[in-house]
Amino acid sequence: MKLSKFLTLDNTETFLNAEVQQTYHSQTGAVEEALKKYSIPCKIKELAKTGTVRILDMFFGIGYNSAMAIDVALEENPDCKIEIVAVENDPEIINKIKEVKPPIKSYTLYRELVESNEIKENKKYVYENNNIKITLFVEDAKKAAKNLPEKYFDAVFYDPFSPKAQPEMWEIDLFKEMFRVMKDSAIIATYSCARIIRENMAAANLVYDDGPIVGRRGPGTIATKWV
Repeated sequence: MKLSKFLTLDNTETFLNAEVQQTYHSQTGAVEEALKKYSIPCKIKELAKTGTVRILDMFFGIGYNSAMAIDVALEENPDCKIEIVAVENDPEIINKIKEVKPPIKSYTLYRELVESNEIKENKKYVYENNNIKITLFVEDAKKAAKNLPEKYFDAVFYDPFSPKAQPEMWEIDLFKEMFRVMKDSAIIATYSCARIIRENMAAANLVYDDGPIVGRRGPGTIATKWV
């Protein structure tokens, strides 16, 4: 078993991945991180007012980031149509969704996603009910990104392990795919402010700026399309 449960300082659970020796969330607070590093800087509340929100959750893990976004969107507009497209290559961490109960109302949708659905032949889970649709692709991020629709997403949550642990997930080519699938008005957010990832974003025609400081000394990074 490469995963072990870890309690963050806001008393929410995450997991430590022994292979890379990193947790899936900030140790200062997993739920706090989901809200302040992703939903707020990507303006999910404002998007909900338009009536439709489409989010790409790259490196889904156990899904806190986009589950929190569903909460934020529905609180602002209960009639909002929400589509989550998520990508995660590790079935083991996806299975851990059954073991945690964060204080996120919409997280029950993710437990239902994995508990009541057998993974499809094309390696994806699908949940659809009322105004919410969730599609979780279980495959390599680079492969999955190439099959995503162009100019489709209002927001991208970008949350792999660190550039040191997973340098291939921060390369220019993958950021170019993010540029391709983002609407012209979309925002991409990540927790890292490493110089190499910002340089790679810029090389992919993404204009970056400081994101919020949450659980670490440096800020995250947010970026928009140079159009």
